[in-house]
Amino acid sequence: MSTPVEFYWRPGCGFCMALRAGLERAGLPFTEVNIWEEPGAAERVREAANGNETVPTVFVGPAAMVNPSVDEVLTAVREHAPELL
Repeated sequence: MSTPVEFYWRPGCGFCMALRAGLERAGLPFTEVNIWEEPGAAERVREAANGNETVPTVFVGPAAMVNPSVDEVLTAVREHAPELL
């Protein structure tokens, strides 16, 4: 089952690893999308990040967050997908 939280990342990204660890510690279910391997993923990130492939980028329902903190993601989940908490 997919979740409304999509975590876009790429290999070698330290910010991605740190955010992933924080989301896992928070117990938040999310779907990981590698922008170098998933067709269309890099384009989706560019749309959210003013044309840049900045990761991590997280989508929660209609909210798009570029390089967010764990708290920012959890705030978006409370607003758009509270059933996950």
